[in-house]
Amino acid sequence: MSGKISTSRSTETCSAEIERLGQLLQNADTVVIGAGAGLSTAAGFRYAGERFRKYLGDFGQKYSFSDMYTGGFYPYDTPEESWSFWSRNIYINRFMQAPSSVYADLFELVRHKDYFVLTTNVDHQFQKNGFDKNRLFYTQGDYGLWQCSRPCHKRTYNNKEKVVKMLIAQGFSIGERGELLVPKTETGETDYDQLRMRIPSDLIPYCPVCGEPMTMNLRSDDRFVEDEGWHQASERYMAFLRNRKGTVLFLELGVGYNTPGIIKYPFWQMAAKDPDAAYACINEGEAFCPEEIRDRSVCINADLGAVITELNR
Repeated sequence: MSGKISTSRSTETCSAEIERLGQLLQNADTVVIGAGAGLSTAAGFRYAGERFRKYLGDFGQKYSFSDMYTGGFYPYDTPEESWSFWSRNIYINRFMQAPSSVYADLFELVRHKDYFVLTTNVDHQFQKNGFDKNRLFYTQGDYGLWQCSRPCHKRTYNNKEKVVKMLIAQGFSIGERGELLVPKTETGETDYDQLRMRIPSDLIPYCPVCGEPMTMNLRSDDRFVEDEGWHQASERYMAFLRNRKGTVLFLELGVGYNTPGIIKYPFWQMAAKDPDAAYACINEGEAFCPEEIRDRSVCINADLGAVITELNR
């Protein structure tokens, strides 16, 4: 496929496109959602700025980085310090509710449709906001899972209980709604003097089979574990595509070009092969489609959260 089209940069200047997408959603029998990092960013899961400073500012000050993504790759001197960083990162990006209602609003748009979600996000926000877990395929892993770092076997392990223990050992507490509570100074800032940047050695997770260190179940190389649940979700997704009926809308949300072969390119190809299918893309700065499906596409180059809000009105 060749040739691309793009659209305007604000909801005010793309109201016609939003209205058209609303009609496509209304008329669609089946909606296949492809969601990337831009959707979670719109929901408030930002890796830099205030969230970073509140929960991980001490790491930023010590090692001169300013975002969680960079911190995840930093070569810490000890596993105790590495797991101090990762336990905070895991909890705020997996077990806390997103700051905004974008995911819940999206669910309202499709809850009465025959839908399926394919996502590269690892924060579990779809299931937290009402989406049927049997209609979700998390292709790139889950912040809530650990695996053997070798890996010696194809199994993953839920980590919430141990992550909470790590956090409490550092001086954090958990609120009634599951929020991570930080000690504060008189001015309301995080009091890092009351926090520890390492966990006790006896909390370091090791593989129960071979004894090697555990690691995150996040796809970064060929050691990523695709466990039984991953394969079952993959099979459900493929069966959904094979058996889809009626008018289909391929709805791409916040997908960039880090891994276009997972969502973007397959959506273009499937839309091109099905003359009755429509394609829609919402992604500020990167909303476009191939010329071949232009007449059946809506590309909205605007804030994703604002567009979803407009669609719900």
